[in-house]
Amino acid sequence: MISITDKTLKDLEFHTVLEAVSASCTTDPGKEKALQIVPFKSKEDLMESLLQTSEYVSSFANNNALPNHGFEPITNEIKFLAIEDSYLEAQAFRKIATVSDTVNTLMKFLEKFDDYYPKLNARAAKVEYTKDILKNIDKVVDKYGDIKDDASLELANIRREMNLVKGKINQSFAMALTQYNGLGYLDDIRESVVENRRVLAVLAMYRRKVKGSILGSSKTGSIAYIEPEATLRYSRELSNYEYEEKEEIKR
Repeated sequence: MISITDKTLKDLEFHTVLEAVSASCTTDPGKEKALQIVPFKSKEDLMESLLQTSEYVSSFANNNALPNHGFEPITNEIKFLAIEDSYLEAQAFRKIATVSDTVNTLMKFLEKFDDYYPKLNARAAKVEYTKDILKNIDKVVDKYGDIKDDASLELANIRREMNLVKGKINQSFAMALTQYNGLGYLDDIRESVVENRRVLAVLAMYRRKVKGSILGSSKTGSIAYIEPEATLRYSRELSNYEYEEKEEIKR
């Protein structure tokens, strides 16, 4: 094929065309790839790409449309995996699993409908089927991106203890609520939440009569928000378990 010089591409405003193509791309990697397009140097490569494009465009009109192939970029996640002792959040592994599943679904589809998409299937056949990635991630990360309780024996034990402590927190708080409400120490709202903790809404004049830790007050200062003493003890225990949970997840 005829060689095209950089000056010719500039005169043809080829980069302007690439910018228009890039703007139509959905993902950032797609936008970057579009800007890197260069003219084909061989007729064979040109025809191969034209046929692939033709098959893709035809998918919008036939009865065997391509499955959803949108995805979130995982470029940063892949970079971290290559760094020794790096740490990925559970959501990052879920993203990797989702992309893996999308690719696997497309590969199966193209193989099944090879009569419709022979060129795309030939291209997809060069990609590795990632069944093990999905299998290993699904063992420890649920569909919502949270670590499963049975991801490890230690994690299961920690979360079991956490649930027991949470039960004790609710029980001790309910007892304190009943006690101090009966004494008339609480405001009409009786309780609130401060820093993700349930607290008693104690009338300011009675705050010294309620055993516990003051976590805040109302804007007017008429209400003191107090975590009962018994509940506070269990809350500290829960905080310790939450720390152990995070450390176990990292391991």
